Amino acid sequence: MELNPPTPVLHVEHLDFHFPTHSVFQGVNLQFGPGVTWLRGANGAGKTTLLKLAGGALLPARGAIRLDEVDSGAMPLAYRAQAFYCGGDAPALPWLQVHEFLDLHLALYPGSDQALLDDELEAFAITPTLRQSITALSLGQHKKLQLALALALPVRLLLIDEPFNGLDAAAVAHLRARLAEPSRLARQCIVLTSHLAPDVPLAATVEI
Repeated sequence: MELNPPTPVLHVEHLDFHFPTHSVFQGVNLQFGPGVTWLRGANGAGKTTLLKLAGGALLPARGAIRLDEVDSGAMPLAYRAQAFYCGGDAPALPWLQVHEFLDLHLALYPGSDQALLDDELEAFAITPTLRQSITALSLGQHKKLQLALALALPVRLLLIDEPFNGLDAAAVAHLRARLAEPSRLARQCIVLTSHLAPDVPLAATVEI
């Protein structure tokens, strides 16, 4: 185990991506380092699409996305083990209970800490939902569930789409405190979108 692992850097190189009806990115080159980067842009500019591409949920038409030296196309499993995309959408696993959904993610990410996840679930006040069906959760509870995972999983790349939308004041305060932790800022590359200023220490702001 490395005592001082290198700080994470996300490389987006010569990226092309298009939907059947329109092109989103052509020849885009970006780089994101450790700490929080605020990804900004007009509605429809491709912020969510870029996060999904960086998380491995979408595939580029051309170009490469790498986390350090791990290429998302050439080494998809190794890449995804180091990245987590938090979009706030309802998970596409309606047959699972909440605790089963969480157990699935803990198994997918080596080195996960159940106690750390339990602390995040408690902080977001969603521990009482563990025996409920995923489909019984509100959209706000879905968001808190994914944010709890995002904060607890031992990933090097954290991608968060509009994290503050729909959260109560206590949840917003907890999230901002966690995203401001110096140890987290040193070990993770965090890219987030937000219509409002995130009010956390920023390493960079990127406009697309």
